[in-house]
Amino acid sequence: MMIDLAIQNELRAELGNNEVLLWTGRPPVGIHFILSDLFLIPVSLLWFGFVIVWELIVLVKGAPFFFLMWGLPFLLMGFYISIGRFFVDSYKRRNTIYAITHDRILIKTGFFSRKVKSLNIKKLSNITFKIKKNGSGTIVFGRENGRYIRLQGADWPGRKQTPRFESIPDVKKAYDIIIENQRNK
Repeated sequence: MMIDLAIQNELRAELGNNEVLLWTGRPPVGIHFILSDLFLIPVSLLWFGFVIVWELIVLVKGAPFFFLMWGLPFLLMGFYISIGRFFVDSYKRRNTIYAITHDRILIKTGFFSRKVKSLNIKKLSNITFKIKKNGSGTIVFGRENGRYIRLQGADWPGRKQTPRFESIPDVKKAYDIIIENQRNK
């Protein structure tokens, strides 16, 4: 059993009277690149570069104020998709914890406020895990949306992410605990 006492204390209010933690974990902190970044980084840099050139031309040529304002939302979006999303993701992962109990999977996360996602172990189907050579990996609880195959693991505003334990150490151990609890139900 791997139980982090800090996570246990943080989850105490969410646990039922007879509920016992079997495993706890959290994703890695800091800037984290994923496979989809091979596609997203070049596209976002092209976007951001184009918008910067647009804004500079508008300023140099003295175009009407409307054209300067027209480019501003695109400039902010370009900044977010090129640079800002990495810091938002890092902050969100720093505030994310995972837990497995006899009855549930718990994912507590958030940016401005923390919310708890609770999944009933008995009702879970289509659980998959991806493992790296070092034993770390990701457990996905449900089907991935095929439309977003290039964005798997990337958290975008307006896109609903399939619940997951992302980049956890010893992913196979956590997966085995979940499967064992499903069999015992």
